[in-house]
Amino acid sequence: MWSVTRPLLQECTLACYRLLSAMTQAVPPILSITPSRALVDEKFQVLVENLPPGCPVTLHSLHHSEDKDDWEAYGHYVSDHRGVVSVTEDLSFGGTYTGKEPMGLLWSMRPVPGSREGLRLRKINVCTPMLVNISVHSGHEDFRDRTPLASALAERWYMAPGVKRIDINKQGVQGTLFIPPGPGPFPTLLDMWGGGVGLLEYRSALLASRGYVSFSLDYLRSEHLSADVEFKYFETAFNIIRNHPQVIPDRVGILGISLGSTVAFNLTAYSTIIKPRCIVCISSNHYHPPGTTLKAGFKILSKYVLLTVCHENLMIIQIIVTNMYHRHFHKAHFDENNYMSWRSFGLDLIADPSNNVEVGRINCPMLLVNGCDDQNWPTVETAEEVARLLREGGKEHLLSRLAYPGAGHLIEPPFSPHFRATKFIILNSKKKVILLWGGHTKAHSDAQEDSWRKILSFLQLHLYHSPSVKAKL
Repeated sequence: MWSVTRPLLQECTLACYRLLSAMTQAVPPILSITPSRALVDEKFQVLVENLPPGCPVTLHSLHHSEDKDDWEAYGHYVSDHRGVVSVTEDLSFGGTYTGKEPMGLLWSMRPVPGSREGLRLRKINVCTPMLVNISVHSGHEDFRDRTPLASALAERWYMAPGVKRIDINKQGVQGTLFIPPGPGPFPTLLDMWGGGVGLLEYRSALLASRGYVSFSLDYLRSEHLSADVEFKYFETAFNIIRNHPQVIPDRVGILGISLGSTVAFNLTAYSTIIKPRCIVCISSNHYHPPGTTLKAGFKILSKYVLLTVCHENLMIIQIIVTNMYHRHFHKAHFDENNYMSWRSFGLDLIADPSNNVEVGRINCPMLLVNGCDDQNWPTVETAEEVARLLREGGKEHLLSRLAYPGAGHLIEPPFSPHFRATKFIILNSKKKVILLWGGHTKAHSDAQEDSWRKILSFLQLHLYHSPSVKAKL
């Protein structure tokens, strides 16, 4: 059908372009974003007015990241009989998204053509907004070659006005604390990311914007001598936030993604000091061989990657591999783009119950959030195993599960771009590989929006809904 209508569309485009050229002399098109300044989990409305009726146009979003990369999304629209295009109400007929997608100009963002391979978009400085320029162009083809008819700037914030950001470096613990506006005290979350390098703050900033003190903990760069010392590091971090004057001490939860979920399971199951009110595990992972540090457990995975593997242009540094690593490595999978998936040997590792956290010891409510197309780790299988162990112990009532078909491993806050595969820096090295995370853009975006809403509801239920919770926002 598209090939039949294309000549007509091209004719309409030329006619509209001539009419637009004349109209802009008198009544130029107007593009508005409402609200133009908002938190990243809030929706906006994009409206274009003063177009000719039935005019083909392209809405284009562009963001220049803190890593100096450009990201874009675009949708093809046709103005209605009033000369209006509403991204909230109208259908996109093509582009990086199709259909009625009010936030498609954000969640379908991808690196512009010619960008470096394996990029991932993450906010570094949460004290500044993510700036997105949205413009409207005439026509559906070669729109980048045309001067925008109109444009506007959207500010997307992780940190709401009044949220306090505090660097923490005490008692050997490092991280960043975010405190909501208002007198408090507040329920609190210990927030932990996965096995990447560096401290990430943007989820904690957003949680504080939603009424929770949140401590983004830096735990992989800290050097520890033994599993016992490492365990004390987390217990010290937990006590630091629990004893803060703006924290309700018996309303502290834990949120972790990927390796961070391993930490959440481990601490909740074994610590005599850390007694969280609830835990949220995104892309669940309960693999942690007993007696090892979290770093040591992660190194087991890392060494699978640090092999000599030649797949076209991908060369990864060679190290000595023990028989144990070699026994599992043949199960590692490369897709058609030579991106590496850890899912296959992850299944092999967790098959031995002695390698896993004894989640049956956990006594608090937990929410597991997983993508059914996770290619990095067998998270759905992990959730099934957690459910089985809790059921056997008579604790299944503590468990809530969310599983999203078509979603991958990197489940982020709403409207974040989807990353099916990205560069990944191996722990304790500067070596980079391309890891396959999985997911399909539309399904993954829907999962991010839905899961965030349900995570906030879960936290509200278990951290706020109690007569003893008296935070004043």
